Amino acid sequence: MNLQGRGKLLRIYVGESDTWHGKPLYQAIVERVRQEGMAGATVLRGIEGFGHASRLHTARILRLSEDLPVVIEIVDTAENIDRILPSLDGMVTEGMLTVEKVHVIAYRSSKD
Repeated sequence: MNLQGRGKLLRIYVGESDTWHGKPLYQAIVERVRQEGMAGATVLRGIEGFGHASRLHTARILRLSEDLPVVIEIVDTAENIDRILPSLDGMVTEGMLTVEKVHVIAYRSSKD
């Protein structure tokens, strides 16, 4: 896949304990975008955060949380992000989705 120049970055903010059909939501999202042939996805686990309800989720030892913040980042062409967005929006019942314009400098693999 040649991905260079203009693109979009989709960020999905969810909780680590959120699920979709019995599996972690972040895992279900990565599997979905992989099946759809997207360029890639990365899941980042936060050490602290809060959302709409202002409830603090933290990895600090005194307040250990089992529901840490998770961010899934997906960079692809604008067309591919626009195509997958409605499906992913339907999977996220609590959280936030954001989209930004990006300029992709390089997208490389050892297979290139």
